[in-house]
Amino acid sequence: MTLTSTPPRFRKAGYQAIDRICDYYYSLQEISVMSKVEPGYLRKHIPMDAPEEGEDFQVIADDYQKFIVPGLTHWQHPSFFAYFPTACTFEGILGDLYASSTCNPGFNWLASPACTELEAIVMDWAANLLGLSSAFKNSSGVGGGSIQTTASDSALITVVAARSMYQRNHRDVKMEELVIYTTTQTHSLGAKAGIVLGLQVRSIDVLAEDQYSLRGHALRNALEEDKKLGRKPFILIATVGTTSSGAVDNLPEIREIAKEQPDLWIHVDAAWAGVALSCDETRESLHLKEINAFAHSFCTNFHKWGLVNFDCSALWVRDRKYLTDALDITPAFLRTKQGDAGTVIDYRNWHLGLGRRFRSLKMWFVLRGFGAEGFRKYIRRCIDLNQTFAQLVRDSEVLSLVTEPSLALTVFRVAPKLESEDQPSLSMESLNEINSIFFGRISARSDIMLTQTNLNGIFCIRLAVGAARTTEKHIQDAYATIEKEAKATIETWQTINGAIVE
Repeated sequence: MTLTSTPPRFRKAGYQAIDRICDYYYSLQEISVMSKVEPGYLRKHIPMDAPEEGEDFQVIADDYQKFIVPGLTHWQHPSFFAYFPTACTFEGILGDLYASSTCNPGFNWLASPACTELEAIVMDWAANLLGLSSAFKNSSGVGGGSIQTTASDSALITVVAARSMYQRNHRDVKMEELVIYTTTQTHSLGAKAGIVLGLQVRSIDVLAEDQYSLRGHALRNALEEDKKLGRKPFILIATVGTTSSGAVDNLPEIREIAKEQPDLWIHVDAAWAGVALSCDETRESLHLKEINAFAHSFCTNFHKWGLVNFDCSALWVRDRKYLTDALDITPAFLRTKQGDAGTVIDYRNWHLGLGRRFRSLKMWFVLRGFGAEGFRKYIRRCIDLNQTFAQLVRDSEVLSLVTEPSLALTVFRVAPKLESEDQPSLSMESLNEINSIFFGRISARSDIMLTQTNLNGIFCIRLAVGAARTTEKHIQDAYATIEKEAKATIETWQTINGAIVE
């Protein structure tokens, strides 16, 4: 008899699962951030074929503890500072559990009315939380929001919608003439959209002196150059909080250019930083006024810094008909009287897939469980902790900031001080070599996790705060570890190169 055939057996196994999840979080701080397994480790423990007969669930659950847990990287660990945070709250876990217990594909309203209607409501809640214009709300009947899988999916479907809009307005334009605009600091989602759709992608250079932000003059120059070449830029993916440095593109300047380019769709990718719009004090620097004034679409990932378990990418559009005009495929077997009457949203026409998960349930649980003020408190705490780390770097004799801290992200590098003013400065090549060695050392540790990046030729290190259990002590400990490894790196490099460094 299988586990699923009897609720009592499921109840017992469920109790054990919750207990083990709680034990995991109780012990999280005491375990390594990174897994210590080697590639291919799991094949030594798991057969290459599924069993012919069903196994006892206790054996399966125990094997999860023995074989799967050791291969996990613990993104919720208080010393995980790599990439960007991935949210994991008990509210989100329970929302996912309930959603899984009544799984439905959610492709239209009739498939499960609650699935569609709750999503429309919580996306309006989130719009209010972030200060988005009422034009982006589902209640407007014109614009609206939906939950996508990732920011890459959100960007891909906005490119599809923008292309469809442009081609309807310019029917003589050839596909090969169309161009997607990104910058040299845009997430890979822009380039991937180009690959998937077979479109040209132009990456506009951004400069260190502009804090890696796209400026209006750079956009104007690109538009003028492409016009001369017969190319047709139809969408700009602007970023609020780039992955490498947390840079924010200059939306006020871009807005002035956009006034002259009515066919240029502006998609704002704020996958990480967008949730910080929940705090009044960040809205000016993150250009909320401009987002509300002229952006065609806006995306932020609540599954990053927004407390909702993966996956939960929130996408809003100013005019939903551009999505549905581009993506609506309704064969007879998907038609319903509610859909035909236009009285409901059929979210399948807002993304590439047909079926979709009941993701709004976990978003509802989280926003109710934390409340708007609890959500803001978490964001502010992460920003404060990052400021603590950034100040330690500023005061350091062996580290320096590469760019100004952005919200909960600091980008730094090892930069040994010179012994005297007469000593020549280290070259970029030497500094990059030092930092490459440093990153190798820090990556070999299992008690902390950071990631590397490259800013216009500068090899540097990222530290992103976001794990809900990170405290100031973890920041102080992280800095102590980084400083120790930096000093050891300098000594190693000095020995190898005979350099005279402090």
